[in-house]
Amino acid sequence: MTIVQLEYIVAVDTYRSFVIAAEKCFVTQPTLSMQVQKLEDTLGVKLFDRSKQPVTPTEIGVDIIQQARVLLAESEKIKEIISDRQRDLSGELKVGIIPTISPYILPKVIKGFIERYPQVKLIVWEQTTEQIIQQLKLGTLDCGILSTPLRESALKEIPVFYENFVAYASKNSKLSKKKNITPDDIDMEEIWVLNEGHCMREQVLNICQRRRSTQGFQHFEYNTGSVETLKRMVEQNNGATILPELALADMSEKQMERVHYFKSPEPAREVSIVIQKNFLKRRMIEALRNEILELVPKRMRTKKKKEVMEI
Repeated sequence: MTIVQLEYIVAVDTYRSFVIAAEKCFVTQPTLSMQVQKLEDTLGVKLFDRSKQPVTPTEIGVDIIQQARVLLAESEKIKEIISDRQRDLSGELKVGIIPTISPYILPKVIKGFIERYPQVKLIVWEQTTEQIIQQLKLGTLDCGILSTPLRESALKEIPVFYENFVAYASKNSKLSKKKNITPDDIDMEEIWVLNEGHCMREQVLNICQRRRSTQGFQHFEYNTGSVETLKRMVEQNNGATILPELALADMSEKQMERVHYFKSPEPAREVSIVIQKNFLKRRMIEALRNEILELVPKRMRTKKKKEVMEI
């Protein structure tokens, strides 16, 4: 049994294809298949059902591949011990981030991180929470920047900041005459929200839960995954929406007139760096966390006087 063989079976499990797994491992498909077959012969069990497409692990294969992931992670820690003794950070850091956070912190984080750690290559994917969770469990991402709590037993959450939600309303909205609002002031029939699959949608609905009704919601059929699109819909089609506070950073004076803050305790989202429990690249991830903390206002570093919305 070799580390390379374990890497190959994990790759086949991740991509559910011998061809794609070989491409990702930079070897020919016959070479990868031969090594997987050798490992199966050594263990005396079949790890994959090759008759199915996509390829699926056998019942015992699932358990063995899971253990292989643990062994590979542990072997990577040897490299990490060496890296920790070196002065400069180097290598790759693969990060997943949800689209309702990405535009408000990522451009500045990337700029500052690259300037400070030029030998680290940041590889970033913008994905939904569900996709990032799956990639973290498979080990194809080193960390995710997500709204939490997720309540995923296989993952560890490192809270970074707490961002308030605010209302953004047109002049003819029922909210326009109120400087500070409560969830009870929100009329769900005029609220624009994100489509299914975005955790911020659920948080917004949780803010407004006291005003939910059995009536159909006027705008819920509009499908968008963009917070910026919600702002434009309010500006051009009236109604109101709920925004994360960092989305206000580049607003004009005229746009700020549409913003309405919630009374204390203000609804907020917890933003965390999410990792596997046996995570690697500790110094890189800590450096990323510190870079984010430098960008957000100090008041966002505490959840005091805030009510964290569930996902």
